Amino acid sequence: MNRTVRSVATSLAVGFALYFAARGVWWIVQPTAPLLMVLAIALYLVVVNLSILGSPETVKLPLWSAVLSAIVSVIIPIAVTFSLDEAARTAPFATWYIGGVGLLSVVLIVRRRFLTGWLVLLLLGVTSSAFLGFSESLLNFGLVGSIMWVVVANLLVWFWDRAVRDTERLAEIQQAVSAWHATQLVRQRERRVRTQFALAVAGPVLSRTVATRGALTEDERLEARLAEGRLRDELRGADLLNDAVRDAIESARRRGAVVTVFDEGGLDGVDEARRREIRDELAGVLAEAHAGRLIIRSAKDDRTAVTVVGRVGSGSSRDDDSVDVWHEIPRVAETR
Repeated sequence: MNRTVRSVATSLAVGFALYFAARGVWWIVQPTAPLLMVLAIALYLVVVNLSILGSPETVKLPLWSAVLSAIVSVIIPIAVTFSLDEAARTAPFATWYIGGVGLLSVVLIVRRRFLTGWLVLLLLGVTSSAFLGFSESLLNFGLVGSIMWVVVANLLVWFWDRAVRDTERLAEIQQAVSAWHATQLVRQRERRVRTQFALAVAGPVLSRTVATRGALTEDERLEARLAEGRLRDELRGADLLNDAVRDAIESARRRGAVVTVFDEGGLDGVDEARRREIRDELAGVLAEAHAGRLIIRSAKDDRTAVTVVGRVGSGSSRDDDSVDVWHEIPRVAETR
C-alpha cells in the first residue's frame, strides 16, 4: 500500500478509536461498576491500536493479533453492559462499543484479515442484539452503520488489491515490451553488421565476376568459394565464430576440406566468458584437424555445447571407421 495512503488511513483509524473511547468515558449516568467500564475502554484502546499500528512492515495483520481482536470483541460488550444498570444501557455513552467494535472489524478487513473481520462484526451483532434487542441495536445504536463501513472497507480493499495487481501486470508488460524492443534493436544492428560483412566479403568477388563475365581464374574461383563459405558460416553459426575460428575454417577450406557449421542454440544460457573459452577451444581443434570433411554442430544439450566431427575424405561415407575427429566441448568448464 502507498505510504501516504497508509499514513492517512492509520491517522483516521486512531482518531476514530479515540473518539469512541472518549464517548465511553464521558458518561452521564454513574456506572454501577465504573472500574469495569474503564477496563473495557482501556482493553479496547490497547487492542484496536495494536491492530492498527502492529507489524507495520507488512499489510497483513499477524494471526495472533486477529484472534485477540475476535476475543476482545466479545469481552467488551459484556463488560460495558454489566458495568451499568439496565436502564442506562441504552444511553449514548453506553453504546459506544457498537461503533468501537465496528471500527475494529474495519481495521481487520483493511489489514487483510477478512474472515476475522466479518466474524467480529457477527459477534458484535449477536452480543448487541442480546443486550439491546435486535431492532434497537440495528436502527438506533449504529449497528447498521458498522455493517455498512465493513462492506465499504471490504470493497475498497478488493478494488485496491486489484488495482495493485493490474499495475504490477502493466509494469511487467512494459518491461517485456522494452526487452522486446531492445532485442529488435540488437537484431537490426546484427543484420546491418552482417550485411556490411557480406558486402565486404562478396562485393569484390561479385564485381570481378561481372567484369570478367564469369571468366575467373582458379585463384579467383577459390576466393569465390571461400567467400560463399564465410557467408554461410555467418548466417548459420555466427555465435560460434571469432577471428581465430574463422581463420581455422578458412585454412581448412584452402587445403581442400569441406567445412559445415550448424548453430542450433547450443550456447544459449552460457555466459560470455565461457563462450570465449569454447570458441578458443574450437579454433584449436580445427587448427589441428586434417580430415577431409569437418562438421561443426552446436545443439541444445544439457552437457555438450559444441561437437566437432571430422571424416576422412570429403565423401558421404558414414562408416564409423571413417571418423577421424570426434571432439565434444562441454557447456561448463571441466575442473581439474
